[in-house]
Amino acid sequence: MTVWPLAVYFAAVLLIVVVMLSLSYVLGQRHDEPSTGSQYESGIVSEGSAQARLSVKFFLTAAFFVVFDLEAVFLFLWAVAGRDLGWSGYVEMAIFVGVLLAALVYLWRTGALDWYPATARGKERP
Repeated sequence: MTVWPLAVYFAAVLLIVVVMLSLSYVLGQRHDEPSTGSQYESGIVSEGSAQARLSVKFFLTAAFFVVFDLEAVFLFLWAVAGRDLGWSGYVEMAIFVGVLLAALVYLWRTGALDWYPATARGKERP
């Protein structure tokens, strides 16, 4: 098995990236106005600090969403090719869904999906 097609592809991608960045640098607009370096969002001058501390729950929820959303893509692809895959594809997808459900139950039981601790809701966790 030769690797030259992969090397050519890699070289072509690098060449395209270098050409696009070079053209952007050469042909891009250059202006130095007082408002160029200021923060601007939706026409409103921002107030306060951008260094707000967020709970790790936001990031966990985003990671769980990405993981389970990606799994939904796999399920959609399986549904499209379901007849061609036959029973072996069905069994594999059933195992896949079983692992997803086990992961969801594990996250639920460990409290990773709870936004507030159990004591804040007024009840103790068993």
